[in-house]
Amino acid sequence: QVQLVESGGGSVQTGGSLRLSCAASGRTFSRYAMAWFRQAPGKEREFVVAIRWNGGDTHYSDSVKGRFSISKDNTKNGVDLQMNSLKPEDTAIYYCAASTYSYANVASLYDYWGQGTQVTVSS
Repeated sequence: QVQLVESGGGSVQTGGSLRLSCAASGRTFSRYAMAWFRQAPGKEREFVVAIRWNGGDTHYSDSVKGRFSISKDNTKNGVDLQMNSLKPEDTAIYYCAASTYSYANVASLYDYWGQGTQVTVSS
């Protein structure tokens, strides 16, 4: 069982930066692939980025590639998302997720989800 708690959301202007953190509980955290998804009002949940269980591979959606960066620290049971050059279209609730697969970029393969943290980017 893994519990995930996100933090770091907030409001910024276009071009600003935010860093989201996801703290995980569970002794086997190091074996989980992790990802961030987001959901904007009136839209379906969208994949943002995934990282392999050992941090060796990452996959970004085209919409955030070059602006966002994910990192996983198995010693601290956490995964962070650095978001730079934010745009109004990045406004959404951001969810941290854990998968028992070693690597996954599809929401249906993720077993555990955080409660989400709001990110708002104003123009």
